[in-house]
Amino acid sequence: MAKNIFVGEIIKNEEIRPDYFLMKVRLPHSFDHPRPGQFVMIRIAGLAEPFLGRPISIYSYHLRKSSGEIELLYRVVGKGTQILAGLISGSQVEVHGPLGGSYSLSPEKENIVLIAGGIGVAPLSLLAQYLCKNTSAATSRLSFYLGAQTAKEIVGLDKLSKLCYKMKICTDDGSRGRKLLVTEAFQEDILKYDPADTAVYACGPRGMIKALAGILSPGKFFCQVSLEERMACGTGACMGCAVAVKGGSGDVVYKRVCSDGPVFNLEDIVWE
Repeated sequence: MAKNIFVGEIIKNEEIRPDYFLMKVRLPHSFDHPRPGQFVMIRIAGLAEPFLGRPISIYSYHLRKSSGEIELLYRVVGKGTQILAGLISGSQVEVHGPLGGSYSLSPEKENIVLIAGGIGVAPLSLLAQYLCKNTSAATSRLSFYLGAQTAKEIVGLDKLSKLCYKMKICTDDGSRGRKLLVTEAFQEDILKYDPADTAVYACGPRGMIKALAGILSPGKFFCQVSLEERMACGTGACMGCAVAVKGGSGDVVYKRVCSDGPVFNLEDIVWE
């Protein structure tokens, strides 16, 4: 087996909301402890089609005596994820990872703000778990803003409600929480957060991240975002997930979301 590719066994694979699944996979003890923001490429072991794995953010990780367990929260959006959704307990999968970079932790900040859109809740949940377990960041310092199109697409509350002191839920149609964009909910509260003592972490659709860039003044808030881009290889070989960012000399360069990201400083992303 190639480096960082492991054969895992599915413990459960449940549909928790229409088209949203939670998969738990048992992996060898040698699987590296994932850092918040990292992902895996997953495919059915021994299956020729689809050949390429599907990138899924790591939702949680637990180290057992003789193995490790990862949880993957994913949405069915195409053929590959539809195949994954049909797997049952005991099925074997190939897991390549953990891949990509991670969020830079700022546990010393008085306020830690997490902003998620839809399935973007997954890497931020791992971040919240990591901060509460491995740093001095208390639950009372974590605020979570969670948005989705409808109430049926709100996932991850079971973990987050135990980790975050303040949660605000928004839906586009008002079927749960407030009827407004999640970035608008954060903008309403922004004066409550001292830029010098606040760290903002986000993950969601490109439109949400772009809106957040328009709200935060460059250089004032520390803000890192995990970008959601289509990936083919997951290792940077194909250049299929390149995005424009600011280079060191102010020029525009292209970085690969899979290998150079998926986490970037918000102020470095070029939108035009």
